[in-house]
Amino acid sequence: MKKEEISHIGKVVSVNPLTTAVKIISESACASCHAAGLCGMGEYKEKVIEVPTSPGSRHEEGDEVTLVLKATMGLKAVWLSYVIPVIILMAVILLLGASGVPELVSGLAAIAGVAVYYFGLWLFRDRLKDEYVFTIK
Repeated sequence: MKKEEISHIGKVVSVNPLTTAVKIISESACASCHAAGLCGMGEYKEKVIEVPTSPGSRHEEGDEVTLVLKATMGLKAVWLSYVIPVIILMAVILLLGASGVPELVSGLAAIAGVAVYYFGLWLFRDRLKDEYVFTIK
């Protein structure tokens, strides 16, 4: 496996001519900690990822497969999900604070700015979904 890839091991849930559904377990960083059961912070979620079925694919329900995504797509996701919203939040707070707007209004406007950004991401979710394509290895 190359470092340019992000991979997850999963099980095939269903296969049809267009898509193959694969169930993966997404764990938080502390899920593997020995004290995770005591603090309650160790959590994991099962997710079903739909992958385009490649011609000649011989996967069947129950098969264990490896899903692969380019690492650059993972970095892009971090930028879209975390970095840009923080930049928007800080920019609005600093600009409005420097213009003499009360702190409460600046804070609410910054939250509204981030909400508008996430709403924009939601509007373009289909386009983003087409960019983030997992493949089965």
